[in-house]
Amino acid sequence: MSVEWWYWLVGGIGLILLELAIPAFYVIWFGFGALLISALALLAPGLSLPAQIVLWMLASIGMTALWFKVFKRTAQGTLIGTADGDVIGEAGLLVQAVAPFQRGKVRFQRPILGSEEWACTADVEIAAGSRVKLVSVEGSFVKVVAA
Repeated sequence: MSVEWWYWLVGGIGLILLELAIPAFYVIWFGFGALLISALALLAPGLSLPAQIVLWMLASIGMTALWFKVFKRTAQGTLIGTADGDVIGEAGLLVQAVAPFQRGKVRFQRPILGSEEWACTADVEIAAGSRVKLVSVEGSFVKVVAA
């Protein structure tokens, strides 16, 4: 039995679509690996089935490992998903003045819990453009003090 290039194409598209039903974010890389083998089989039609399968496994595992390496590095650059206690003390820049009983807006250099900009409160009036320090996360806003 000869495996045609379009078998890999259909299988790859099927695996990519399967990712919609199984949101694990690793099935998609096996689909991309199959698409790569489809292109390779189209360019080199004499490639044997065992060679195609080995290349597919290597390509899929390589892309999966590369993705998680990049994803892990990106996740370390932000503070997404961390507990609010881990962000206490982060410095930011007040982009909108804040006063007691009024909210302002603060921007951080790197995202804090998924956002670079937060609505903020303070116990004293702080002018826009001032450096502030985060002291607590209170629901959908943060409490800051002058740094």
